[in-house]
Amino acid sequence: MGEQLLSVGIDIGTSTTQLILSRLTLENRAAPFTVPRVAISDRQVLYRSDIHFTPLLSDTVIDAAGVRDIVAEEYRKSGFSPHQVDTGAVIITGETARKENAREVLSALSEFAGDFVVATAGPDLESILAARGAGVDEYSREHHTTILHFDIGGGTANLAQYAHGELIATGCLDVGGRLIKINRDSGLVDYVSPVLARAGCQAPAVGEPCTPEGLRPVIQTMVEALEQAAGLRPGRDRLDAFLTAGTSWTPEPVGVVSFSGGVADCIDNPPENWLAYGDLGVLLGRAIAASPAFQRVDRYRGAETIRATVVGAGSHATDLSGSTIFYRDVKFPLKNIPILKLTAREETGSAEELAAAIRDKLSWYADQGGLVQTALALRGEKNPTYDRVRTLAQGVAAGLRPLMDGGFLPIVAVEADQAKALGQAMASLVSGPLLCLDGVGMDNGDYLDIGAPVAGGSVLPIVIKTIAFHK
Repeated sequence: MGEQLLSVGIDIGTSTTQLILSRLTLENRAAPFTVPRVAISDRQVLYRSDIHFTPLLSDTVIDAAGVRDIVAEEYRKSGFSPHQVDTGAVIITGETARKENAREVLSALSEFAGDFVVATAGPDLESILAARGAGVDEYSREHHTTILHFDIGGGTANLAQYAHGELIATGCLDVGGRLIKINRDSGLVDYVSPVLARAGCQAPAVGEPCTPEGLRPVIQTMVEALEQAAGLRPGRDRLDAFLTAGTSWTPEPVGVVSFSGGVADCIDNPPENWLAYGDLGVLLGRAIAASPAFQRVDRYRGAETIRATVVGAGSHATDLSGSTIFYRDVKFPLKNIPILKLTAREETGSAEELAAAIRDKLSWYADQGGLVQTALALRGEKNPTYDRVRTLAQGVAAGLRPLMDGGFLPIVAVEADQAKALGQAMASLVSGPLLCLDGVGMDNGDYLDIGAPVAGGSVLPIVIKTIAFHK
């Protein structure tokens, strides 16, 4: 049996907070006398916490102490101590990631997180994590098909489209189960999201009674927005009305859809009581299940629904970079750097097309303070010509310019053996620090640690941290 690690995943979302403890078995899959290639060979869920409503002090402030108390109590109930945990991930998602004190919450959980992957996930990153957690990437790869995944929570519906295992688009709609909150005892409305008025929905006012019949127009409008996002309904009027500010989405007809998030539980197995959760979740799930448009396409049911965003934790796989690296004025070590990976088509475009694709995707990892340090992952080419290396360098340098203007280090990780040539070509285009390394294969949603050079400066020790999704 290989090495075993105890991992934790903590997900603090718009509606719910939850924790999962898993045992990961690691296996070295490299041939003898070669650099180790460690992979997760088995994952056993040891403890799934209760699903708690995320405590808030106001509509814009998370109750950091309340979240900490939930996590501490779930650790106690699990029988495990934080000191026993080897690895993990703490992810703040949905509207919660945009609360005023999201970073304060991460600080409050520091004793439970250690050296884990810690992120406030914007809508694009959350879309990726949820889709991978549901197994959409593998389904798309194994079935050689295009699939659109919806992760529908309390405040948002995150979209991720995969084609043949490759992420090709992400998006976000302000569609969720808790856009209206209803008192389960009185049946009176407690809260109405301003999103609904902005989208032109005639929602009941706070303090008014409501019924499933009265809520039907709101529910139907949201379902039509999802149908248009999947290219299953003509037009894009509903889609545009619910698009999250700062995001975009170009609908294309798809043959397979998938759902996760709290609302997904209500698609196949809705509670009999429509007010079971004091919101729209049950009614929205039922309406999606009854949609003729969604019934016309195949549906992949992932192993995880409400727990798809963080179903495991961060698994640390130590490796070495290739020996053709380039670095200049870099202060090592570098830790917890999110990976941005382009599609094969984007990577092989012109310098202008490459730069545009990079700039567009940099926003995936923006937080309330703007862009964050990110590493660009490329496949590269086995035997590129000088002109192709030059084109690649020009596109990458121009695409990463917003990062450099923000004071961040340009980092490029290439799978093929060409980092030194690429770094030398970029050196004349980029002033200041620069790092290019190769022999590294990663994906969107992974994180990277880079240590100081070893072996006479010829290689870099690296740690790839990947969320240990259910497989």
